[in-house]
Amino acid sequence: MTLDSITLPDDLLWINEFDWNPVEQSQDRSLTGGLLIQEQSKRFGRPIELNGGEEVAWVSRSVVVNLLALSQIANKIMTLTLPDLRQYSVIFDRSSGAPIEAQQILPYAYPGDDYQYSLIVRLLTVE
Repeated sequence: MTLDSITLPDDLLWINEFDWNPVEQSQDRSLTGGLLIQEQSKRFGRPIELNGGEEVAWVSRSVVVNLLALSQIANKIMTLTLPDLRQYSVIFDRSSGAPIEAQQILPYAYPGDDYQYSLIVRLLTVE
């Protein structure tokens, strides 16, 4: 799995893959009491949350540092390539906090570049 040029573990799970509704619907009542329904397909904006949990998909500190550097670029459109070769144009999803969360597997005061972290990456499709 890759996000632009950054290699991510293939066992990161797309935990919200089937939570997205591709059709938006609004309902309202007319003055006569009739139900008015409008529907439209969404073109993009699908959330992609990749989560390794604490037991799988660990990444090195250097990968976390590279992801954080990438996340500091506003409006950066990236290509996410999943292990099954599906590709999505994505940006970081900042709507509910940090787009990247990383926690040390074993706490250590001065970790090196190879020290292992659990990882969560939040993205949105844009094209």
